[in-house]
Amino acid sequence: MLWKEKYELGVPLIDEQHKELFQRVEAFMKVLRSSSSWEEKVEQVNETLAFMNAYVVEHFRDEEEYQEKIGYPGSEEHRRIHNDMVNFVLTVTREYESSGYEEQLMQRFAGKLMAWLINHVAAEDQRIAAYAIEKGVAGHD
Repeated sequence: MLWKEKYELGVPLIDEQHKELFQRVEAFMKVLRSSSSWEEKVEQVNETLAFMNAYVVEHFRDEEEYQEKIGYPGSEEHRRIHNDMVNFVLTVTREYESSGYEEQLMQRFAGKLMAWLINHVAAEDQRIAAYAIEKGVAGHD
């Protein structure tokens, strides 16, 4: 699995959401890489896309609420990064639907999604954890 213990922030709700996101994105990649025909894959791909559209918004909201609660000074910048990702997911979804469910678009999207998730959780989100530890508020959610 692509999830690593070092990605944990020590905030149970957010850690569970991150694990769920990693599992979903990993499963998405497996479907896309499988030897099945696109017609066989498209239903699962559409389900994953629908999940991502809903879940990233929910997860980002929870993460932003936690940042506010602990007084994280980088919360505005972090919110901007989240908004950019939400807009990216929405844009790709619209493009995908208007293209008639084009496979290559999903292949590119999956790669970007995975890279973003790892980089964001391993770098940006770790800053929140470091701040929480420094302020003595780690582990609260």
